[in-house]
Amino acid sequence: METKLTIRLKKRVIERAKNYAHNHKISLSKMVESYLESVTEPIKEELEITPLVESLSGVIHLSDDFELKQDYSNYLSEKYK
Repeated sequence: METKLTIRLKKRVIERAKNYAHNHKISLSKMVESYLESVTEPIKEELEITPLVESLSGVIHLSDDFELKQDYSNYLSEKYK
């Protein structure tokens, strides 16, 4: 269900928004709706894992004594000598 909404904005903001919407081939109403939808959407507690990332899980096996921070620190030290 769509409902009409009247808002008051500065004229220069409206003109810039109209230009932006025109340049991106969307309506100003759709642009405002998308913005409001994005800022009011509930925060997801769990990150969604894409199929690509899922397929890559477990591809690399590191030894138990591998220290990522230390290795990366050594790599950067060598790189920027």
